Amino acid sequence: MQAELSSLPALNALLNGTSAVLLLTGYNLIRRGRMQAHRLMMLAALCTSAAFLASYLYYHAHVGSVHFQGHGWSRPLYFAILVSHTILAVVIVPLVLVALSRALRARYALHKAIARWTFPLWMYVSVTGVVIYLMLYKLFV
Repeated sequence: MQAELSSLPALNALLNGTSAVLLLTGYNLIRRGRMQAHRLMMLAALCTSAAFLASYLYYHAHVGSVHFQGHGWSRPLYFAILVSHTILAVVIVPLVLVALSRALRARYALHKAIARWTFPLWMYVSVTGVVIYLMLYKLFV
């Protein structure tokens, strides 16, 4: 079980990074008018983010909190990223669900209005998730 758990942070970073790529691809597709391809990318991003959340919760339910090992300038930087990431990770869930609901009900004007906020926040959460992984497990160990 320990070997299984030790691989989850890397999997979580991969899922976050994949979500970011899917989000960016979906954004570019809708800007080119490719609505069906956009829909597929965004649903894939949602599934990838949901898989991340399940894996993240499973990992931390079994391991608990992981303490940052860096010193000096890296500590305030890490905690600034972590705090903003955590707050926005909570905020993004209802935004994604509302955007999804509006899109699936073909309420595209309302979908677009909330997606203008949802997309950059979701991108930030996905990208900073990878940054946090690198800082916590690779750069400052």
